[in-house]
Amino acid sequence: MGLIMLFLYFYKKTTDMKTKSFFFNLFAGLAILTITSCTTPVTMTTYKNPNDNSKISKVVVMPLFEKIEYMKPFEQSMDAYFNSKGLKSTGSLDLLNPAVKYPISEIKRKCDSIGADAILVIIYQGTDKTESYVPGATYVTGGFGGYWGGGYWGGGFYGNPYNYGGIVTTGGYWTATRVINLKASVYTHAAKEPLWTAEIKITDPKYVDEAAVSIARSIYTSWQDLGLIKFGAK
Repeated sequence: MGLIMLFLYFYKKTTDMKTKSFFFNLFAGLAILTITSCTTPVTMTTYKNPNDNSKISKVVVMPLFEKIEYMKPFEQSMDAYFNSKGLKSTGSLDLLNPAVKYPISEIKRKCDSIGADAILVIIYQGTDKTESYVPGATYVTGGFGGYWGGGYWGGGFYGNPYNYGGIVTTGGYWTATRVINLKASVYTHAAKEPLWTAEIKITDPKYVDEAAVSIARSIYTSWQDLGLIKFGAK
């Protein structure tokens, strides 16, 4: 909110159209950066089985988490993303009762009954936690006039009328980082070994559904790059 007010203040004070254009582009860039930084960071290491040439057209998403309150939103968010891309997807909870322990043959039969040609199994492998200390610092600010200087703009920022320079001191603080580790595997009818596997790391996820969308996006991109999605799925 402070960024918006600051932008509007200087935008109104400016009469030159080129400078206004610069301010608008700068603000738009900062807004995009802010939105992008809100996404959950995901990294993946993947492997494609060279002996399985199966294609994926309809997948059952099956996260094997301990708590069902995590499974449901995770499945729903992944399904929504895959379906939005034209890849048909169904959550395991739409087919299976979580209170029942099914034999593998029954799980396969239920997946076959809806025409699924792949099962995406996601397993939780633990959480890594790290802490680090960021020391305090003292620095001198030159304000807007001092920052832009007297070079390109000539004589400071409009004669430097808005110089809010001063001394700023920040205190030290501790930061904690959580990295969630998952393993994803895609199983098909063609082989006993997975068609595709991935070691997935998610840094500081805040919401299950948000993390699921980020993971689904990374998985879909990998499948697309490897040519695993059957022709006709966008």
